[in-house]
Amino acid sequence: MVVLDATITNIALPKIQTALGVSDSNLAWIVNAYALAFGGLLLLGGRAGDLSGRRRMFRAGIAVFTLASLLGGLAPNTLLLIGARVLQGVGAALAAPNALALVTTTFPAGKSRNTAMGVYAAMGGLGATVGLLLGGVLTHALNWRWVFFVNIPIGLAVLAGTKNLVEAERHPGRLDIPGAITGTGGLIALVYGITRGGDHGWTDSVTLASFIIAASLLAAFLLYQARVDHPMLPLRLFKDRNRSGSYATALFIGSGMFATFYFLTLYMQLILGYSAVKTGFAYLPFSFGMALAAGVSSKLVTHLLPRLIAVPGLLVAAVGMFWFATLHPDSSYTTHLMPAMFVTALGLGLGFVPMTLGAVSAVKHEDAGIASALLNTAQQIGGALGLAVMSTISTSAANDKLPGAAHALYHGLATKDSPW
Repeated sequence: MVVLDATITNIALPKIQTALGVSDSNLAWIVNAYALAFGGLLLLGGRAGDLSGRRRMFRAGIAVFTLASLLGGLAPNTLLLIGARVLQGVGAALAAPNALALVTTTFPAGKSRNTAMGVYAAMGGLGATVGLLLGGVLTHALNWRWVFFVNIPIGLAVLAGTKNLVEAERHPGRLDIPGAITGTGGLIALVYGITRGGDHGWTDSVTLASFIIAASLLAAFLLYQARVDHPMLPLRLFKDRNRSGSYATALFIGSGMFATFYFLTLYMQLILGYSAVKTGFAYLPFSFGMALAAGVSSKLVTHLLPRLIAVPGLLVAAVGMFWFATLHPDSSYTTHLMPAMFVTALGLGLGFVPMTLGAVSAVKHEDAGIASALLNTAQQIGGALGLAVMSTISTSAANDKLPGAAHALYHGLATKDSPW
């Protein structure tokens, strides 16, 4: 559910923009507000589970997420919608790392944990693409508000089911609030600076101030983490090379996936003229490829080293991404979009399972929550940064060819004055 919500709004973006009058520069923030709050607070959520009980924090996260979904569905304007997305991110940050930590501590190392991790990784990958499909169906059959309302019955059902979970042991320590403030604040300032730079220029005073604040806060965060007794991010987690590689891989996969879904959705709806539901179904090859590859990968990890699965998988995904790069306004779905989606999904699906196992393998029980959170953090922050960078490049490139290109496109579509 929490991964699904990172993408379900993508399909509804054109409808949301029309209904609430969202500006072009604020449109990406409907996606990024969730990713930033989610990614920025994941470490705090993971540590809170280690200290206060993982089942308790999981329940709290699902409750906040469900309430935020209700508020998002009722939002009357852009500001309140973005606020609801931030609150969803807070709930997801509490729920996601503690879900993975509960899996890690419930299943013993070996075949049973590998199988559980395979299911977990498959749900993460499928959630992103099912979000696109479900978003299309709901937006078409009902309206865009249902991309938020759909979480309410799911959240209530999950809360009812948590009574069957066994609470993991708690560990001594305290929450690192200064670390949460400096780390999250630095990331928000960085993404805002990148986004604003594309709109107002890289020498704009506010843009430069954002980068200076980001650099200062992130540097303070790292220095503080190295010195404090109970850090939000124990730097010892990076001593294992395989674990560090898993986190770096998650960062880059997140940046590629978020930007790809965002731009492909706009391409299919605004350029190819697909309806919301047709766009959602157009992503089915991605879901099939991800599910197939995750199933294969969960079996291969019992026989091969994780890097021997992840590296070929990521190379296959890179081929699919390059295929996307050759799209043009009249590209065929069957000969271009569909195979590119399937190839990319196969590669990513092969990479997800070994990446997930690598992130939480050989960690102490007291660090299980934070190690899990760091994996999700890397993916979400990578997604936010990737989307900010790519939307900035896209806007700049389009404006070089036609000043005010995005405004001209939306105006043309609204008045049905399209050049094709």
